[in-house]
Amino acid sequence: MTETSSLRMAQRLALAVPAALLAGAYVSQYAFDLYPCEMCWWQRWPHFAALAFALMGFFLAPKRLWVSLAAGGILTSGLIGLFHAGVEYDWWQGLTSCTAIPQAAEGQSALDAIMNAPVIRCDEAPWTFLGISLAGFNFLISTGAALVIFNLLRKDAAKA
Repeated sequence: MTETSSLRMAQRLALAVPAALLAGAYVSQYAFDLYPCEMCWWQRWPHFAALAFALMGFFLAPKRLWVSLAAGGILTSGLIGLFHAGVEYDWWQGLTSCTAIPQAAEGQSALDAIMNAPVIRCDEAPWTFLGISLAGFNFLISTGAALVIFNLLRKDAAKA
């Protein structure tokens, strides 16, 4: 079976979207001190899985299966982003309200690191652009990308 341009584009998107969103999350965390709350981490895990599935799609058959699983991970992260954004915008109550990120400095005890850790609230957006939080952008980008990937896979299956 030959690989179509639709499948190749789906593979590339399935790899690029979670890679770019995770890179953005880590840049915002380490360069701009926007530490993740617990729900932010919930959004990252499906992107990690999507990356793994997307990579498998380049090397293992059946490629459409792996790319579909990657798109499912991307969509899952987007839907978690919708839930998180809803908590931030007070549309509904979240499951948790905050989390702490302990970061021990050199020579600091673990207990001191825990006690001095910043409290990161899940119900407050630390950054917005045009009224959209990072969780909201994750929802928009991830959900849109997953739908595009699924559509490309549908086109590929129709050509096969």
